[in-house]
Amino acid sequence: MKEIRKFIDNISPMSDSDWLFFSSKLKKVELDKNIPLLKIGKVENHLSFISKGIIRLYIPEEMSDLTFGFVFENEFITAYDSLLTQTPSEYQIETLTETVLWQISNKDLQEVYKSTKNGNIIGRRMAENMFLIKSKRELSLLNKTAEQRYLDLFTDRPKLLEKIPLKFIASYIGITPQALSRIRKRIT
Repeated sequence: MKEIRKFIDNISPMSDSDWLFFSSKLKKVELDKNIPLLKIGKVENHLSFISKGIIRLYIPEEMSDLTFGFVFENEFITAYDSLLTQTPSEYQIETLTETVLWQISNKDLQEVYKSTKNGNIIGRRMAENMFLIKSKRELSLLNKTAEQRYLDLFTDRPKLLEKIPLKFIASYIGITPQALSRIRKRIT
């Protein structure tokens, strides 16, 4: 849990009493590789901190999935839109590696927001960060070539290229695996 405390304290330091209250609400969950964390059509009821592992967000398709996000160790993961609205998710979340999570239920999260000094500040800053990541990705898909998007991954998310199957990376940057293969041949 030290990783979570460090992550939160970098956003807005929590008092020891607030941290004890928050951490008492966390539940450790260990998952194998390729395990759904949330299936399409289900309502998200947790916010999870990834202590170990890599998680993918995607829309399942018959021919090939549409991957639109990856989340790594020491980051939070949730189907945020479903969590906020308490409506069924339109996408799935799945582990790509063995994963260890610390989860808090939505009900307990709301209690943390109400009962701690800076829970709302932390929640707002995390939401703002998620918005910036999403906005950057959308602008990249609209304004850059597939090759530029691939090269940006070297700078922005080097871990992604080391540990993620190429078919998921291709989907993430909006191209086919064959097109990614041609780009990789051109730039090496």
